[in-house]
Amino acid sequence: MTAATVDGSPAAAPEEKPKLVVFFDRIDAYNNLLLPFLAIVSALIVGAFIIGLTDIDRLKEGDIGGILTTIKDAYIALPTGALGSLGGISETIVSATPLILAGLCFAVAARSGLFNIGATGQMFAGGMASVWVGFTMDGPGIVQVPLALLAGIIAGGLWGGIVGILKARTGAHEVITTIMTNYIAGLLTLWLLKTEAFQQPGKDNPVSKTVSDKGRLPELFFWSDDPSLRAHWGFLVALGGAVFMWWLFERSKVGFELRTFGSNADAARYAGMKPATLTTLAMFIAGGLAGLGGATQIIGTQGYATESFAGSIGFDAIAVALLGRNKPVGIVFAAFLFGILEAGGRKMQLETDIPLDVVLVLRALIVLFIAAPALTRLIWRLKSEGSTSVLQFRGWGA
Repeated sequence: MTAATVDGSPAAAPEEKPKLVVFFDRIDAYNNLLLPFLAIVSALIVGAFIIGLTDIDRLKEGDIGGILTTIKDAYIALPTGALGSLGGISETIVSATPLILAGLCFAVAARSGLFNIGATGQMFAGGMASVWVGFTMDGPGIVQVPLALLAGIIAGGLWGGIVGILKARTGAHEVITTIMTNYIAGLLTLWLLKTEAFQQPGKDNPVSKTVSDKGRLPELFFWSDDPSLRAHWGFLVALGGAVFMWWLFERSKVGFELRTFGSNADAARYAGMKPATLTTLAMFIAGGLAGLGGATQIIGTQGYATESFAGSIGFDAIAVALLGRNKPVGIVFAAFLFGILEAGGRKMQLETDIPLDVVLVLRALIVLFIAAPALTRLIWRLKSEGSTSVLQFRGWGA
């Protein structure tokens, strides 16, 4: 029978949704995989338009086919340069390794209700501690390498712990204190690299003494004699850090308390948990992971310390953690994505003459769509009903 309204007239048939919308409606719009995936797709679509606009010559000639070819070549060169050869895979791993550890650093603090943007300073602290162990010892490697990594964890943890203590005892907001400790760590590193204890003999620029061969992390592709394959066991250390974070938050009592404190500080206090201790501990663990990232950069990738060995890793890691939804597995895959963009971007520039800055734009677009889930849902016409898993950070002095 046909449905009728109150006055007896036939009711209007419900509007039929497009099949694509129906498909997405069946998927939870807040799924940990769906929104990041759609954010990446959205960024690549917008990036294609940007690549087209940078091809000025073909744009003037109105050569649409040539522009589409450039876009196609660019998006083929990107994964090919990163994954199409052993050298590309090696460079992808080298780029992803510190991003994994720094991303875990941000995620540990974030899931504890803290906004830690001090990974750069914590990497400086960990890297300088590990390089000191690296050049003051000469083996055996089975002892020296773990000691250098442990030194990085402790130094980074202590540097992050300072922020935790300030937050717990004085209410100083971690955003401000981590920004300031980044500057302090950078300037302290510069000063140390100019001292006789650290500076490489015969050098005027701030470069540390070289880590001994026995103090270096073993090569990941040990069976190859190709010196360009720079990937090292730091990648395995980073994966170990991801496993540790999973165990901490999913299997340990301390992790349960950190999650509870991060979700609802008042409930944690009512349950008898100690906010000051948890705040300090969260920042110590986060700093230790970032310090480990700095250590792998020094005794794995570079072999010595410079004033810029941390680069922009600490800030890129925030985007990695957000893209990975602050989950260990997500962070590993997000770091790989950023590693692919970094390694593949060079080949893209070489083969298509597209500026390397386009890769930075793609990364920024991914962050934009991740940081604005409502925009992603609007573009892809996803449902907005349901529960969200948005991180909550405590306000000033909380």
